[in-house]
This record gives sequence, C-alpha cells and structure tokens, in this order.
Amino acid sequence: MSANGFRDYFKVLGVERGADPEAIKRSFRKLARQFHPDVNPDDASAEAKFKEISEAYEVLSDPEKRRKYEQFGQYWSQMGGGAGSGGAPGFDVDFGRYGNFDDFINDLLGRFGGQSGSAGFSGAPGGFGFSGGFPGGGIPSGFGGSAGRTSAANLDAEATINLSFAEAFNGCERALAVNEERVQVRVPAGVKNGSRLRLKAKGNLQPGTGRRGDLYLNLRLEDHPIWKLDGDQLRAELPLSLDELALGGEVRVATPDGEATVQVPAGVALGRSLRLKGKGWPLKDGRGDLLLSLSLKLPERFSDAERDLLDQLRQARSLDPRAEWMKAAKL
Repeated sequence: MSANGFRDYFKVLGVERGADPEAIKRSFRKLARQFHPDVNPDDASAEAKFKEISEAYEVLSDPEKRRKYEQFGQYWSQMGGGAGSGGAPGFDVDFGRYGNFDDFINDLLGRFGGQSGSAGFSGAPGGFGFSGGFPGGGIPSGFGGSAGRTSAANLDAEATINLSFAEAFNGCERALAVNEERVQVRVPAGVKNGSRLRLKAKGNLQPGTGRRGDLYLNLRLEDHPIWKLDGDQLRAELPLSLDELALGGEVRVATPDGEATVQVPAGVALGRSLRLKGKGWPLKDGRGDLLLSLSLKLPERFSDAERDLLDQLRQARSLDPRAEWMKAAKL
C-alpha cells in the first residue's frame, strides 16, 4: 500500500495490468489458498494479506469497478466504486460457516460476479466427482463445485472411479489428489460393481476444528465384450460349430488366466453350461468357477463341401425334430 492508502490491486494479485479475467481468477485462487486462515492459524499478517487479495479480486473481477479503478486510480471509489478502507470495498468473512475451503472460494467467486466451480472433485453426490478420464487419464484434484458443500455434522464425501474389467479382476493402484494431497489408492483384486472403498480422514475439512471426514470411493466396472459377472459367478458364452455340438470332443477355450481345454459331450444341448472350477472371479476364499454357456456359431456362408455333407445329413437324418412339438401344439 502506498503512503496515501492506495493499493495497486494488480500487484497485490501478482498479475499484469492487462491480465484477462481467467488469469486474475487463477492468481486469486493460488494466493487465497496460500494465505487462507485455516492454513495459517493465528497468523494476523496472513489474514490481513488474505483480506487484501480478496479486496483486489472483488474490484478486478467486476468489469465496471475495474474500469473505474483503471481510469481514476486512487480516486476510483469516489466515482461510485464503493466505500471502504483506502478506497477498497469492505470485506469481512465468517469462515466458520463454510464446510471446506473451496466452499468459501466458490461462494466468494459467485459473490464477486465470477463463476463458481473448480477443476477436480465436483458434481458428484456427497461432494466429489472426478474430472479427467479413467483409466489412463488425468488425476483428479481438490474439492470444488456446489455439490462439495457439507454440513458440520457430516464431513464425509463420495467419488466414483471407473475401472476396466481387467483392473477389477487383477486389482490396481490409482493416484488421486485430494486437497493438494497426493493419495495412492489400492483397489484389491475381485472388487465388484458398486463396491465402495473407504479412505479415512480424506473427506471434507471443517475449518477451525481440524475435523476431517472420510472419502468413500464408489467403484463402477466397465462392460467386457466376453466376460460377464453374475453375483460371484463369472460367465461367458462359448460358441461351437455344428459338428462340435453333434460329435463333442476337446475344445480350446479362453479363460481369464489364458487358454484351456474342455471336453464337450457329444450331442450336448444348446444353452447348457460347462463349469471350470477355480477359473472364475477372485473371491475372499479363493477363486470362483467359470461357467461357459454353449451356443451354436454358423458361418455366414457354407463352403461347397460343407453343403454337400449337410445335404447327405439331411437325407440320412432319422429324427423328425418337430414331431412332439407338432402334437403338443394342437388345441
């Protein structure tokens, strides 16, 4: 502040005079986190700095106030810019009314005419949601958004993680950023759709008390083109040719552990399942079973040799497949 009480709000926020609104907002967020009273308890100078940068943002985020400030300098408030110490608007904050820091920031941005919301945890039930793609995408960061508000009585929060089928089957690790803290989350093998993981003391923070809720991660499994999880049973459809269904024999199949060989009974009915013990979904007491449901796979076009053989089969066929069906169908 100069000797006459004038504050250079651009210097206060550390931006150039021609800075655009987004640059001003980014700088304010960074400085607000640095000097917030919760981060600097019992530090009067930090609180004073926090109020100063808030005053600066209030003026520079409002197009009309900024225009008057740039035009009239230290006399801008006398041109209808607002009253306060040193020509700055009055600023007083009750920090205890906010459930976490970003609640305060978002409320402040909305009060000053900015747009609330932030990258990272936002828009999910309970106060969390992930920005950035999973798997292999960006790492979510921080609290934010109107959904992040919680009462003092319940500081717990929720988020959703999308897992590929392979990640759920084998287990995996995810790196999350929560309130500027990097957290490694271990997802155990065999989690199911809708499972929840609890991260103790990683939820919302209550200013002034140090109380911290828990973060609950809701796990959502992406569909797999082959494997289907039905309760504890892992299922898949096993396509067989016409001769394999009729004559049976050893058939090479895929399992989550690699290839295996199964024995198909001769004349087996469609829809019957073959059970491979210990080849299914990871469970607490080991591995479940894999059930392969048999289906018929016909070619789009039979070769001439195949058509000749099928014609011979039709001539030699001893069974009328619809005889019983026709009798039962009569009314």
